[in-house]
Amino acid sequence: MYRAATRVLFRLDAEAAHERTLRTLRTAAPLLRMRRAPAAPVSVFGIEFPNPVGLAAGMDKNGVALRAWPALGFGFVEVGTVTLHAQPGNPRPRLFRLPATGAIVNRMGFNNAGAAALAERLRRLGRLPYPLGISLGKSKVTPLAEAVDDYVGSLRILGPYGDYFAVNVSSPNTPGLRSLQDRAFLGDLLGALREHTDRPLLVKVAPDLTDPALAELLEVAAEHRVDGIIATNTTVSRAGVVASESALATSQEGGLSGPPVHDRVIQVVKLITSQSSIPVIGVGGVDSPAAARRLVDAGASLVQLYTGLVYQGPALVRACVRELGGVR
Repeated sequence: MYRAATRVLFRLDAEAAHERTLRTLRTAAPLLRMRRAPAAPVSVFGIEFPNPVGLAAGMDKNGVALRAWPALGFGFVEVGTVTLHAQPGNPRPRLFRLPATGAIVNRMGFNNAGAAALAERLRRLGRLPYPLGISLGKSKVTPLAEAVDDYVGSLRILGPYGDYFAVNVSSPNTPGLRSLQDRAFLGDLLGALREHTDRPLLVKVAPDLTDPALAELLEVAAEHRVDGIIATNTTVSRAGVVASESALATSQEGGLSGPPVHDRVIQVVKLITSQSSIPVIGVGGVDSPAAARRLVDAGASLVQLYTGLVYQGPALVRACVRELGGVR
């Protein structure tokens, strides 16, 4: 059934297909039955997850289909990235499929309705039957010198609604954002956020950080009692794209997701877990149960997927849950 659906959806512009999928899930949510694959609950940073497979940020930025995701088998969902101020994001087209590679290039630019709109939607929805993560980013209109106040503003609005908060300082699509991974900026940011919540704080890192820079980031994370690391965001590299799609991939700015980033994600997860006791959510190139298992074997406590869902469909979620069913 999903292959038939992709034949229709893949005729559409990638972002138009994305939007149509979210609308369909939102409409169908009351009709979907919860059918969880067998799995042992996983307790990570003080939260019990029904299973270790989550939906990565970026798929449902504004939380429009939150009632539908558990029926697809997800054990948790991360919404956003959300910013303090509503913003349209970068000009279209800004989302590009690389089907032969199984990858996506995006330069969305944190398009979202803003923290207040998401908070109102979550208030109306009430308690969800799974843990909810909220990914926080910097508004494009906010100067880097005021970034801390911008993140804190979003956290104060959304504080009652997230089971955990992910600090996105690693998207390649907001000018200057990745500089916030530097020690001084990140320390100030995490210190301020920690003052405004006692819920788990996670940091999402870029795969393009050097190993020494990542080690320094881990030191800052430990100093500020960060509860988890999300490894990783998209990459600016185009290595691993098949030859027939390399021209398209290199001609489009933005972050690359999918199988080409997977080996680097494994390296980053291993580095983090070898140098730190901070739990890791592994994300990047999970297009099969075997890929999910590789992340867990590398040290990840949980995994997330997004691009694999686009190409493989909902069956991938349950297959990964079955593969990781005994993980604790």
